[in-house]
Amino acid sequence: MNSTATKHRIVVVGGGAGGLELATRLGDTLGRRGRAEITLIDKNRTHVWKPKLHEIAAGSMDLSAHEVDYLAQAHWHHFRFRIGEMIALDRQRREVRVAPYRDAEGREVTPDRVFGYDTLVLALGSQSNDFGTPGVGEHALKLESKADAQRFHARMVNACIRAHAQGTPLRPEQLHVAIIGAGATGVELAAELHRTTREVVAFGLDRVDADKDIQVNLIEAADRVLPALPPRMSQATEDLLRKLGVLVHTSAKVAAVRADGVQLADGRVLPAELVVWAAGVKAADFLKDLAGLETNRSNQLLVKPSLQTTRDDDIFVIGDCAACAWPEANGGKGGFVPPRAQAAHQQASHVAAQIKRRLANKPMKAYRYRDFGSLVSLGEFSTVGNMMGGLIGGSLMIEGAFARLMYVSLYKMHELALHGFPKMALDTLARLITRRTEPHVKLH
Repeated sequence: MNSTATKHRIVVVGGGAGGLELATRLGDTLGRRGRAEITLIDKNRTHVWKPKLHEIAAGSMDLSAHEVDYLAQAHWHHFRFRIGEMIALDRQRREVRVAPYRDAEGREVTPDRVFGYDTLVLALGSQSNDFGTPGVGEHALKLESKADAQRFHARMVNACIRAHAQGTPLRPEQLHVAIIGAGATGVELAAELHRTTREVVAFGLDRVDADKDIQVNLIEAADRVLPALPPRMSQATEDLLRKLGVLVHTSAKVAAVRADGVQLADGRVLPAELVVWAAGVKAADFLKDLAGLETNRSNQLLVKPSLQTTRDDDIFVIGDCAACAWPEANGGKGGFVPPRAQAAHQQASHVAAQIKRRLANKPMKAYRYRDFGSLVSLGEFSTVGNMMGGLIGGSLMIEGAFARLMYVSLYKMHELALHGFPKMALDTLARLITRRTEPHVKLH
């Protein structure tokens, strides 16, 4: 790039759905024309759409066919990528500090660095909230990153191979999975596991009886699965899960996670070799003490209607780490924009427009969240959802092929924002062809 002395410096921290879409959009407009220098910072080398993590964990999606290389994306779309994890912010000097990046062997790849900015966008996403439940850190897996999903999948496949190879009867917890949290992630993972575990066993592991030995438990503290969604949608989902053989436990609070299973508050113990924590959402802990910016109890940064932070107009926040008011929520009682991919997509588009207005010295416009409903994939069995949720009260429920098409379209919209139509179409075609020549489940 040319000298940056007169260019507006835009730094985007976090390469998730919102952050990467924003950096790409800004690069294709401001970066390409030399009007600004855009830098994306993320602690990973590649991006994967977070709603796909349950498919990676279950083995129904090949990660290599869907991950986006940050360096390549930056090169093609006129922005810079710098690897590292943000650890501090100096608002007076307008600088972001990034920790040294180390490889798998612990060797330093990049040193401690500082990046200056004129406009900063924080898109740091969210993480699971275990509410201090004993044993979660030691014995439970989470699905917060592609590494988490790959770790779960490897353990699942190894568990099946181990059960096949051993000559003694299975332990009570062996080949049992406990998923804590029946939100979208927990429900989708339960449905995917029902199919993929049986496909893994079908590849020669004939000493394992899938129907008898493999058991998936779905645990939810609320009185129904998908508690944030309409009751009709919850009931349809629970009915299908039970038909698949998933054991659904509602009104079940977890007291502790043990090495051999999950202990409930009522004293029951559910044996499980693999435990996944998929309950609760919060922003990263370090945000609550970040340079005096205002946060809520979930560590989300409070923002104005423009998505600028309440205490610094040079900083925008998008995605799951933003506490953005939504007056229409809860039947007009008000609330916050939910942590969904559609919200991150909308906010990325809004902030891209506001940064252009900022460069032109025009006033900011307010962001308004548009709720297009919710969709939950139950693998190849079904998809359920409600269209235009917040606009018509969530009364239009959809199921089956049409709902599945809408679910797939959400991911295609994300790919379209990152790559444009030609590459999105070619990538889709290539995956369809490859799927006909390979197992439909990842076996390693």
